[in-house]
Amino acid sequence: MLSQKTRYAIRAMQHLADNYGQGPVQLAAIADNQKIPAKFLTVILSELTRAGLVESQRGRDGGYWLAIPPIDITYGDLIRHMRGSLALVPCASRYAHEKCKNCLEEGECRTRALLLDVRDRTAQILDAIRLSDPITPVPPFAADTA
Repeated sequence: MLSQKTRYAIRAMQHLADNYGQGPVQLAAIADNQKIPAKFLTVILSELTRAGLVESQRGRDGGYWLAIPPIDITYGDLIRHMRGSLALVPCASRYAHEKCKNCLEEGECRTRALLLDVRDRTAQILDAIRLSDPITPVPPFAADTA
């Protein structure tokens, strides 16, 4: 599962992408529109600024905007910036690989092989979708009737 911080970062970046080229967007507008606590959003936007994805300007007319066009930012890049990896387990990470503790040897572990395939397919999907791509919300799932 994605952390709350990562989900908030995605929503904030979507908001900035929707307003790309229209000047700075105030933190309060992002927080209110995306239902993100302002203090937490400040931390997230600061992190995204350090990563070079967002720029900011202080002052009354200040705010935040994307540092690069939304067509050049993939969801895979964004999640990697926030989470460090797309893998569900450390041994299946391509860029932050770590051996699992209390596990089989990597070359013998079928679970690792499975989750490496999941990671690669997930990366293929998330690296193909850009912040500029339209995403249509879907209706909520029906309540469980069982």
